[in-house]
Amino acid sequence: MTGLIDTARGQGKVVSLTFDDGPNPDDTPRLLSVLREHDVKAVFCLWGDHVVQHPDVAREIVAHGHTLGNHSMHHDNMGTWTAEQIRADLLETNAVIRRAVPGARIPYFRAPFGSWGVSPTVAADLGMRPLGWRLDVADWDPPGSDVLLQRLREGITPGAVVLLHDGGGDRSQTVDAAAAIIPVLQAESWQFALPQR
Repeated sequence: MTGLIDTARGQGKVVSLTFDDGPNPDDTPRLLSVLREHDVKAVFCLWGDHVVQHPDVAREIVAHGHTLGNHSMHHDNMGTWTAEQIRADLLETNAVIRRAVPGARIPYFRAPFGSWGVSPTVAADLGMRPLGWRLDVADWDPPGSDVLLQRLREGITPGAVVLLHDGGGDRSQTVDAAAAIIPVLQAESWQFALPQR
């Protein structure tokens, strides 16, 4: 789909890490520790219901200097929704995020399941860029951290936005894979950057 952001800021060996479906009290804090250890900033696309359940984890994400994205209120498939339905959902999700994190900036929106429909236009009207990806390692169906690491190693290309998950289930394998791949890439002079705005 045209108009989706799937490119990292910068030139050459740059990559953006993005995480969906959090906040998750089991895996997000450990992921934040990994990112802090390696001085990497990422985008966290937050699921509204999970923000309501775990506002402290949402605050922790922002306190660590990461960027937020709106990932809808209930993780519904918006592909056939009207613009009015999408707008109501995105506004509700932004309000929930800002109740947890007053004054939060939410520059991105990512559609659940990648089912966009008319949501990119609605998100843009609300000041959010639709955030796509170039690499999805399918960690939503955990295959083992070694497999995820291999998929990352083989799939990352210069400028790629990478889709990963810190919520929506047990994401310990994703955290383990991130902890393994980040220092490898840094040793090879890769830079981690936010997606284009």
